[in-house]
Amino acid sequence: MWWKSRGKSLDLSRRAAVMGILNVTPDSFSDGGRHDAPAGAWRRAKEMIAEGVDIIDIGGESTRPGAAPVDADDEIARILPVIQALRKRWSGWISIDTMKPEVARAALAAGADIVNDVTGLREPAMVELCRETGCGVVVMHMKGEPRTMQQAPHYEDVVAEVREFFQLRHAELRAAGISEEALVYDPGIGFGKTLEHNLALLRATSTLAPHGRPLLIGLSRKAFIGKLLEGGEPLDRDWATVAFTAWTREEGAIIHRVHEVRRNREALRMVEAVLEIAS
Repeated sequence: MWWKSRGKSLDLSRRAAVMGILNVTPDSFSDGGRHDAPAGAWRRAKEMIAEGVDIIDIGGESTRPGAAPVDADDEIARILPVIQALRKRWSGWISIDTMKPEVARAALAAGADIVNDVTGLREPAMVELCRETGCGVVVMHMKGEPRTMQQAPHYEDVVAEVREFFQLRHAELRAAGISEEALVYDPGIGFGKTLEHNLALLRATSTLAPHGRPLLIGLSRKAFIGKLLEGGEPLDRDWATVAFTAWTREEGAIIHRVHEVRRNREALRMVEAVLEIAS
């Protein structure tokens, strides 16, 4: 299983990849304001690189429920110096977490490899940009839009609806000219889903991704973990995140988007050691 982007290839056939979260925003739910200056962002990136991160996912706009929107110029001003500095110093994969085609275009021009779009490439201009550049793509499922997505989300069957969305988007994006090997799918844990919806999707991890493509799981420190733990702050959810990382890896999730790189990477290697013995 390969993920390909702009002449680069990531082999996911045996080892899961760790995508480290680097928020350069003042208002992200978990670490808002901690890395929003370029110097702080570079320090955090260096820490993740030392811990063995495979992909660094840079975001300049919070997608937490109720977050204020950010215009494209401000988002570009936040992410561009970080991507440029990182690209000069590191040959690994860089992802841009954005819904805006103009932000994605600026990030890709600065050296990013992946567009991680929480809307699943709703904008035709984003589809065309990804086709034109040959970048890697994360297609996420989200019901509604970030500001209001948690206001009583409803599904008849959340697993069936996410599967159907992935199948439809896969066919549409392939027809638009995006390479199959560029595509990765994310069920959008916490994006327009209740606790019960999130758990149903996690139980179905092994059945979600279309056409044998890689599945990305992003649940690090999310609010549903706090509900399961019956309290605590986002920073108190790291060990619970590790538990979910290990379990979803066993169920076939191959890319894991997390805040804490070392703990989750070690959990993945342990699970893979057991899976290798079992095979």
